[in-house]
Amino acid sequence: MKPFLFTIPLLLLGTALSAQPDVQKRYQTRLITADDGSTIELDEGRFTFTGSLSLEDKKNIVIRGKGPDKTILSFKGQTDGAEGLRVSNAENIIIENLTVQDSKGDAIKTMNVKGITFRNVTVEWTGKPGPNNGSYGLYPVQCDKVMIDNCTAIGASDAGIYVGQSRNIVVKNSKAYHNVAGIEIENSTDAEVFGNEAYDNTGGILVFDLPDLVQKRGGRVRVYNNSIHNNNFPNFAPKGNIVAKVPEGTGVMILATSQVELFNNQIIRNKSLGTGIFSYYVTEIPIKDKDYYAYPTAIHIHDNVYERKRGRPTMSGRMGKLFRFKLKFGKDVPHILYDGIIDPNTRDAAGNIRTERRICIHSNKNQSVANIDAENDFKNISRDMSAFDCRLEPVQVVTQK
Repeated sequence: MKPFLFTIPLLLLGTALSAQPDVQKRYQTRLITADDGSTIELDEGRFTFTGSLSLEDKKNIVIRGKGPDKTILSFKGQTDGAEGLRVSNAENIIIENLTVQDSKGDAIKTMNVKGITFRNVTVEWTGKPGPNNGSYGLYPVQCDKVMIDNCTAIGASDAGIYVGQSRNIVVKNSKAYHNVAGIEIENSTDAEVFGNEAYDNTGGILVFDLPDLVQKRGGRVRVYNNSIHNNNFPNFAPKGNIVAKVPEGTGVMILATSQVELFNNQIIRNKSLGTGIFSYYVTEIPIKDKDYYAYPTAIHIHDNVYERKRGRPTMSGRMGKLFRFKLKFGKDVPHILYDGIIDPNTRDAAGNIRTERRICIHSNKNQSVANIDAENDFKNISRDMSAFDCRLEPVQVVTQK
């Protein structure tokens, strides 16, 4: 099968807005009429669109540009649809070598796709980061076999690289900056996140389980060999978003999920939290989902490098108020904070947390830990690291096939 070629003349690229609907039609037609197994080659140039592009019910399709700095799809001024590019109900899709800019909502959303690869893709909002930017840059949701490789995400008002309610995931060799959350794995299982750089975000890497979603439980997540630094960017998420509660200065946050192994990372110069381990209860949002599990369990943090200049954490938001009025660490904030809210069902007959459900922290450079005792209104804050001196078996992730 010969590949479909986008052959839009370059002279169209600088034409007035009156010509843009014709460009939109040409691109969308190619996506609609592509046979399974086709490669859709995108021309070099900057193309502007007023509506979303979509690909549905296709198999074995490659959408390929000439490079992120050469094939640029701009949705600035978008009036129709939310996403820049949307792929749904598909199988074995590759998107590579292009940039998507300034979409009204998410830059590239893929939903119900079995086998989705993003390779050498940039997603960005080009103005000053703010709450009117789209929520997500790369946004695979309810997908299986997700590969994100050598991608860049800039300016998302939620997460630059986000994988939600998905299975069998690799996020590697990618870069995220000037987002609220750089990289987020949410309600997803069997994920490996490695070789990435997350910097100048509000929070570098988040691993969350949230209520009221179709896929209830995430877990079996390995985060390793990443550079997670200088994530001190002011939080610009719209009010009401869960990431609006992430304090600026967060390296890694683990929220209400299980079987997470965080190791061999550089977690440095994040002014508020090197790593936070929290239950959903600290959000103070009522839980209505009766099937939701709100506690972090089986968290293993080891062999990371923590580093931060002595100084005060954020004083903004709910966490800022806790730092100021409850935690009172001053300029000596521990690198790792645990909220201390424990599921009573994880305790054995003697009252000890069962070994396989513990929070284990060891062998980190410059390690310092505090249990902030949120369950008892922060009355018995403890810096005793011996409570976390344990080992868990390495997380076993189902690998991609």
